[in-house]
Amino acid sequence: MTERKIEIMDSTLRDGEQTNGVSFLPHEKLSIARLLLRDVKVDRIEVASARVSEGEKDAVKMICRYANQLGCLDSVEVLGFVDGGKSIDWICECGGRIINLLTKGSKNHCVHQLNKTPDEHIADIVENVRMAKDKGLSVNIYLEDWSNGMIDSPEYVYHMIESLQDIGICRFMLPDTLGILTPKQTAVFFKDMVSRFPNTHFDFHSHNDYDLAVGNTLSAVTSGARGVHVTVNGLGERCGNAPLASVQAVLHDQCGIETSVEESMLNEVSKVVEGYSGVVVAPNQPIVGENVFTQVAGVHADGDNKHNLYCNALVPERFGRKREYALGKNSGKANIEKNLKELGLELTPEQTRKVTRRITELGDRKALVTQEDLPFIVADVLKHSAPEDRVRLKGYMVSLSYGLKPHACVKIDIDGKRYEADSSGDGQYDAFVKALRNIYKEVLGRTFPMLENYAVSIPPGGRTDALVQTQITWRMKDGRVLRTRALDADQTEAAIKATIKMLNQIEPEYHKGNLDV
Repeated sequence: MTERKIEIMDSTLRDGEQTNGVSFLPHEKLSIARLLLRDVKVDRIEVASARVSEGEKDAVKMICRYANQLGCLDSVEVLGFVDGGKSIDWICECGGRIINLLTKGSKNHCVHQLNKTPDEHIADIVENVRMAKDKGLSVNIYLEDWSNGMIDSPEYVYHMIESLQDIGICRFMLPDTLGILTPKQTAVFFKDMVSRFPNTHFDFHSHNDYDLAVGNTLSAVTSGARGVHVTVNGLGERCGNAPLASVQAVLHDQCGIETSVEESMLNEVSKVVEGYSGVVVAPNQPIVGENVFTQVAGVHADGDNKHNLYCNALVPERFGRKREYALGKNSGKANIEKNLKELGLELTPEQTRKVTRRITELGDRKALVTQEDLPFIVADVLKHSAPEDRVRLKGYMVSLSYGLKPHACVKIDIDGKRYEADSSGDGQYDAFVKALRNIYKEVLGRTFPMLENYAVSIPPGGRTDALVQTQITWRMKDGRVLRTRALDADQTEAAIKATIKMLNQIEPEYHKGNLDV
């Protein structure tokens, strides 16, 4: 196991912002920079490309001021270009101290994009480095398209570094710009670079076009790279860059390599960047995905109960998360017992069996039952108030037709006596409630509570198969407030269940002679 520290440079605010459709506002950039520097504690952040816009300049100024106050301005880097000093001036105006100078790392790029010979390009670079140093900037150099350079023109790459290694470059940053490398190639090329230039600091910058960014980053580190580039959630051009959380976990667990990263903050920064970028994290993305610490199969929960048989080094608490046990048709008794214990609910074996059966039934109708659903499922199944269920819904029909008002027919039993009514309304549930009101007000002469608030919630993601929880707030005539909840795969059904629960709660009031509830 290697025992050395690797620099982590996060490029979410520069390369990550090159994700299609992503553009951070200045205050969003500052918020992300604060999290990365102060809380996640990455070594360096690359925050912008020079000369992009005035808004970008404002953002870089804000970040540089903050970093200076925090005492880590030397951790803030800006991508600049070989443009006769224009990028250098832009960065200086922002208060920056470090330029990441973009140069050509393959002969193909140098000749066909710049229309220059290698020596002409090197001369331009040397002049820009001199100007940067005269302005007090430190210089890192990107060798763009380095991976293709090593495949097609390695002598060009060697000549570039030999020509520039003695002019005060802090870091040579070697990108797999088009994401073409395999881990084996990365290892071969990095060993070559390190053996030829043993006193040079090399960073590796990976792209994920073949889904090999993390593997290539690991190979680069084990082959001598001193720094690696990442982005939060793997944002970046095309298929993105190596994700910060994944790289951190792999380096720590697979290589025993030390970094400065505070792992417990990785989930928080992931959520912030997800919100600002609008790019949703895949549920199965390692470390930060919604599902990655969720056991679904009941046998896994059983194994965890007995000896943590299905756990590995990726303990969720490391990353500010916790292990969860999914509820559904595959969960089994062990998963349900784990969830009940976490909620502080104690059931007998027979009660647990009934709840398990109900969850399995719900699981056949939808993909997921959440832990938040569990207390309501328990209440529904165990029927703690069954002896007092004096109001029972015996049947209903709601209709919705184009051009016509929704209509409902309702049949209920109150203390064993049957009542029926129908009504139209502005919606299916509204029609159902109005039919109930007809029974209570017209037939029974009772006051019917006023519906004050109606709230529906489903799990994140907006899935159409979500288990719907409906909470309805009712106001009694005397000012009291009553809230009832119910859940079902159908929103109208959930609301109707919540309404029947309310009627059962107030029914005893009528029998006490209080007709003005």
